[in-house]
Amino acid sequence: MDYLTVALAKGRLAKDTLERLRAADMAAAIDMDSRKLVFRDEKDGIEYLLVKPVDVVTYVEKGVADIGVVGKDIILEQNLDVYELLDLQFGKCAFAIAGFPNTDLYGPEKVLKIATKFPHITRKYFAGKREIETIYLNGSVELAPLMNMSDCIVDLVETGSTLKENGLVVLEKMFDIQAKLIGNRASYQFSYDKIQTFIKAVEREGTVDATDYSWQ
Repeated sequence: MDYLTVALAKGRLAKDTLERLRAADMAAAIDMDSRKLVFRDEKDGIEYLLVKPVDVVTYVEKGVADIGVVGKDIILEQNLDVYELLDLQFGKCAFAIAGFPNTDLYGPEKVLKIATKFPHITRKYFAGKREIETIYLNGSVELAPLMNMSDCIVDLVETGSTLKENGLVVLEKMFDIQAKLIGNRASYQFSYDKIQTFIKAVEREGTVDATDYSWQ
């Protein structure tokens, strides 16, 4: 059988992705609690790959997967050559600049040091606004300003509770993001009908719910 291969992100998007597939009656073959990484749905002719979120775009761009579910944050940071096929209307959060209250983001007196897991997005956002130095951290970026490593951070924010617990606040909201369905360019051409069938099965009818950020 010629399967449609779908890369699914583990982690924070996994639950919502599985719920969407269940609603479309397309999740019977998937066991998120298993150590297996490949699941085949013989009924619908779909092969699901479970991969780390940062790897989804690479699997799709290289053609190992035809389509994939991933956060817009990963797409923007990696800047690889894929199609964005569908807003999935879950995994909603926002990029924000955070730090101690009254931190001056645009003062001319020094280079602004920013700790982040997203250096590409950060540099692009500040381009032409002011000079910055990005400090790459893979986790717990909130610690950087606490230890005087950075002036502020750029990170994803949902509720803002972690910031609050560490004495930090949102200084500037950058933009909203959500989960996306992405596609390989060649697959979209040669497996168009299968991909469109998948899209119609998982897309939600109606308007997008307004995003509520309690930290704003």
